Amino acid sequence: MRILVVGSGGREHTLVWKLSKSKQVDKLFAAPGNAGIASMCKCMPIKVDDLNGLADFAEKQKIDLTVVGPELPLTLGIVDQFESRGLRIFGPSRKASEIEGSKAFAKEFMKKYHIPTASYKIFENYEEAVEYVRDNDVPLAIKADGLAAGKGAMICLNSKESLKALDSMMVRKVFGAAGSKVIIESILEGEEVSVMAFTDGKTLVPMVSAQDHKRIYDDGLGPNTGGMGAFAPTKVVNDRMMKAIVNQILEPTVEGLRQEGRLFKGILYAGLMVTEIGPKVIEFNCRFGDPETQAVIPLLKNDLAEIFLSIIEEELDLEDIEWREESAVCVVLASEGYPEKPVTGVKIDGLKNVRKENCYLFHAGTTRLKNGQLITSGGRVLGIVATHRELQGAIKRAYSAIKRVSFKGMQYRKDIGQVVGGVKSSFF
Repeated sequence: MRILVVGSGGREHTLVWKLSKSKQVDKLFAAPGNAGIASMCKCMPIKVDDLNGLADFAEKQKIDLTVVGPELPLTLGIVDQFESRGLRIFGPSRKASEIEGSKAFAKEFMKKYHIPTASYKIFENYEEAVEYVRDNDVPLAIKADGLAAGKGAMICLNSKESLKALDSMMVRKVFGAAGSKVIIESILEGEEVSVMAFTDGKTLVPMVSAQDHKRIYDDGLGPNTGGMGAFAPTKVVNDRMMKAIVNQILEPTVEGLRQEGRLFKGILYAGLMVTEIGPKVIEFNCRFGDPETQAVIPLLKNDLAEIFLSIIEEELDLEDIEWREESAVCVVLASEGYPEKPVTGVKIDGLKNVRKENCYLFHAGTTRLKNGQLITSGGRVLGIVATHRELQGAIKRAYSAIKRVSFKGMQYRKDIGQVVGGVKSSFF
């Protein structure tokens, strides 16, 4: 089987790595890929939003299965386009992907199907939004409606901060058209977790839970990022909590989307807050999370290609999905200046030494020069992943490996995996 993976981040490198182990896979391609992915398969310089270019390539190369990593092509309708050409592709349709593409749609959907989430109001008029926050001088979460690379949510402790967020999104358009409509939510308190699930629109199988670290600095300080690290599983989600998440959130969401004529086939990601009264939804994504995938997929025992095919054929109920009895930790190494203005083009050293620590190394923002030198090409550069039968062992192994890697301005959090069952967060 010939497989094309769409994307260029650590998530996609992880998927390529896992798919390369499948007995069903004969050849792998990636578009556009990165330096790490290029060491495992042929990378093509096709942008993720070039749907025609990707479909043309799949047809020409007789690709048997295309796997989509990022949200942008999914929300643009890549699945619909491929299927209209008779090409097999893994991921939800454009209509189903709206669960991530529009936070306003997601909130209204949750309200309709009684899926627990924070109370909210939706605004398209800037003056009306301003009036609302002035009348509610309390902590609020303000979100851009559309896609914002995981950075479109701001926690505001008072009306002054809320007004600043509204100005940023609706007036200065820092997120472009994504901020033309905003959602203003009450703050959820508790422990934040991520639960991804395989689903063919009928059957749903949750993966092991994970916990993402969104803020750039230790102790959850600083601005939001796309994610500075993750670990899996989290003790916050025991068997009883996972059952509640599946029964109260994941299954009602899949069933509700089916009733709406939006059959969801792919990965349903739920960003959750485990509160004192149970789990509540922060957000939904229509694909694998990043960096959660880097921590979760190494724990999967099954052939990932077989799972993807069973979902496409709506036969997920025939799969017996199993997980390793271990913990995994992913620590992201980021460029100087990330997330605001990352410095790129910086020489990277020491990667060969990471293997000595029995770790996985997943590339994100990397590229290789003609002379073979590896350099940084994005904000999040590398993900160092370690597994161990105990969480603390995985943490120790990951941070030991990091000492072997270096590039000028390299920054990373020192507390990934060390917030289990004790640190409370507000929303992010």
